[in-house]
Amino acid sequence: MKSVKSFDLEGKKVLLRCDFNVPLSEQGNILDDFRIKQSLPTIKYLMEKKAIIILLSHLGRPLEKSLEIDKYSLKPVALRLTELLGREVELMPDCIGEEVKASIDKMQPGSIALLENLRFHKQEKENNPDFAQQLASLGDTYINDAFGVCHRKHASISAITKYLPSGAGLLLEKELKVLGGLLKNPQKPLVAIIGGKKMEAKIYLIDNIARMADWVLIGGLLEREIKEKKTEFSLPEKIIIAVDDIEGLDIGPRTIELFKEKIGLAKTIVWSGPMGKIEETRFQKGSEEIMSAIIKSDAFSVAGGGTTIEFINRTGKSSEFNHLSTGGEAMLDLLSGEKLPGIEALQ
Repeated sequence: MKSVKSFDLEGKKVLLRCDFNVPLSEQGNILDDFRIKQSLPTIKYLMEKKAIIILLSHLGRPLEKSLEIDKYSLKPVALRLTELLGREVELMPDCIGEEVKASIDKMQPGSIALLENLRFHKQEKENNPDFAQQLASLGDTYINDAFGVCHRKHASISAITKYLPSGAGLLLEKELKVLGGLLKNPQKPLVAIIGGKKMEAKIYLIDNIARMADWVLIGGLLEREIKEKKTEFSLPEKIIIAVDDIEGLDIGPRTIELFKEKIGLAKTIVWSGPMGKIEETRFQKGSEEIMSAIIKSDAFSVAGGGTTIEFINRTGKSSEFNHLSTGGEAMLDLLSGEKLPGIEALQ
C-alpha cells in the first residue's frame, strides 16, 4: 500500500477522502469534531506540499430521509475546517458536474475545497464505476484517510482507486498501525464491549470478534434486539449479554457489576457502542460505569465509533484511553479478521 508520502504532490489535484460524518444538533451545529480534527495532519501535509486539496466525505444517510435532505449538507464541516485551518475551505455545490470541475480547475496550489455530501447521489453506496470515474476526473491523485468507512464498498472508497494513483493518508496509516498491531499480538485476556444499535450490522461482528476475544460483553439497545430475535452464536460461552436493564434503555446494576468483573481481568479492552440511550442523562449510568472501569484497569484500551467517541469526549476522558479510533464497525471488522474493501482497494 502506498502512503501519501510516496507521491510528488506539488501543484497536483489531490482527492482526499475523509470521514466527516460528525454528529449534528437539531439546529445543525457540530456536537463533536473529533473526526474533523483527526483529518488535519494529512490536510496540513498536503498544504505544506503545495497540493490542490479536494476533500470528499459523506454525512448521514440523506437519501433514506429524503424530506430532510438539506439537513445533511457539509456546510457546517466547511465552516469548522476554515476555523481549524485558518484558511478558507470552499464548499462546492455538488460532488460531480461541470460547475464543480470548472471551479476546481481555477484553484491554486495550497487552496482547499470540500465537495458536497457524496451520499446525495445513490451511486455512491452502489459503488457505481461511472460515478467513481466522475469523481476521479476532478483530481490527479487519490488518498484515502477515511478509516471509519473502509468497511464500505462505496464508489469513493473502492471503485475510485481504479482510475487514479492511490494511497493511504496519515490517519489511515496510524489506525492500521495501532489496530493491526493489536490484531497480530493482543495481550490476553481480551475483552470486547459492544453496544449501541445497528443490530443487522453488528450481529456478524459479535460472532467474529468472539473468535479473538476471551469475553464479548453485550449491552445497550443491541442487547435487547438480540434477546428478541433469539440469536444463536457459534461461541456462546464467550458472549455475555446484559442480565438486567433500566426500562430497556440502559444496563442495570447486576450487569454493571458483571461487566466490571470481566473488565478488571482484562489486559486488552476494545469498546464500541454505548451501554444505553446516552442522549438522555438518566440512561448514561451504564456507559459511565463501564468507561470508568476501563480507565481504572491496567488494560491497553481502544474505543471507537462515533457515538462512543462523542460520549468519551463529552465527559472529558479522551486522554485516558490508549487509542480512540475513528471507526466503530471498521475497527471491529479489522480486529475480527475481516478484509476491509477500502484497504483492499489500496493494495
